Amino acid sequence: MASAAEQLVANLNLGAFGKATELKNRIWFTLACLVVYRLGTYIPMPGIDPAVIRDIFSRPSGIVGMVDAFAGGALSRMSIFALGIMPYISASIILQLMSAVSPQLEALRKEGEAGRKKINQYTRYSTVILAIMQGFGIAMSLEGTTGTGGAAVIDPGFVFRLTTVITVVGATLFLMWLGEQITARGVGNGISLIIFSGIVANIPVSTGEILELGRTGGMSVITILALIIGGIGVIGAIVFLERAQRRIIVQYPKRQVGTKMFGGEASHLPLKLNTSGVIPPIFASSLLLLPVTVAGFSGTSGPEWLADINVYLGSGQPLFLALYVALIVFFAFFYTAIIFNPTDTADNLKKYGGFIPGIRPGKNTADYFDYVLTRLTVVGAAYLAGICVLPEYLIGGIGVPFYFGGTSLLIVVSVTMDTVSQIQGHLLAHQYEGLIRKSKLRGRRG
Repeated sequence: MASAAEQLVANLNLGAFGKATELKNRIWFTLACLVVYRLGTYIPMPGIDPAVIRDIFSRPSGIVGMVDAFAGGALSRMSIFALGIMPYISASIILQLMSAVSPQLEALRKEGEAGRKKINQYTRYSTVILAIMQGFGIAMSLEGTTGTGGAAVIDPGFVFRLTTVITVVGATLFLMWLGEQITARGVGNGISLIIFSGIVANIPVSTGEILELGRTGGMSVITILALIIGGIGVIGAIVFLERAQRRIIVQYPKRQVGTKMFGGEASHLPLKLNTSGVIPPIFASSLLLLPVTVAGFSGTSGPEWLADINVYLGSGQPLFLALYVALIVFFAFFYTAIIFNPTDTADNLKKYGGFIPGIRPGKNTADYFDYVLTRLTVVGAAYLAGICVLPEYLIGGIGVPFYFGGTSLLIVVSVTMDTVSQIQGHLLAHQYEGLIRKSKLRGRRG
């Protein structure tokens, strides 16, 4: 079965694309929103010295480096979009975790569109609270941060803290709104595309750093070629594993209506190897960001326990790697359980007369789904964990001077595939509308 990308390549032509006016408008709107976001990542936060910030945070590592890669360098530049969309993602995590233990939130989630809007409203309120906390932590830490060029904050005090909190909260809410606009009026996947654009924007700079190391002798040509070949191999592996699925055969019985016999055909239920997608690494990095929001910017100043957190959660540290892998595995299972409910799927199959050959309908079918899905998720979680710790090896073992690897490549490839699917859907909708209009015109003429 061809993927959405393959169908798009097979069906797309310039003539059909040129006639899809709505799709072109959606693409232009999405690009305009992403340009606005990228411009905002270069607007410095009020009251700081950009030269000192560049000197202090020239090469962030660990979870700070990961989040900075997601934010397109906004964190290391201490721009107004320093936190990016991470507070919103953290709030989404909290609400989803609470929905698993709170009967009220669980009931809201099952109410459909009305419940979803209510949960989204709670998520926005939680985003504001988290952004205020993280903005205040950044302000307090920056006031105690100094570099070779002097203090990072020009005029510390209450006004600077208030200005920082207002700026960070306003920028986060703007990005949240921008992502919703891309989802509604653009090509979809608004939040993912914002993260995607930040990662892709770092590729030219990272490539330039690699080439400069090769020119100055800081990295051998063989190592650079190995990185390029390895990157291509990782991309191929991600595409292969993201498309991998287990197809469970579903049989439907024959039924007679009048003198005709219907049904009896066999179908399949596809279960993806990585059902949770890119959600686990994003969620894991968001949670790890919370305790190091202050520590990541404190440097050698500040309380001793903050310095300890900064050390233990630094790039390549065992505690950081262990927590990161554990959170990825947890969210892989947790999000898969939210997306796919074996009991509901088994009940729906039973309702429409479908069954799995050799498995009794009802509870046995649900247990079989749960057994297969658990095995798939174990492999998928191991694949995600291995891909996501790859950058730590590249930075610590080989000395790659930028944070670009498994997690970033996973997000870039996955978002690209999803966006291509969205575009394919809009093109198919445009073709169907054209066929409907033609049939109506022929009907009127006839």
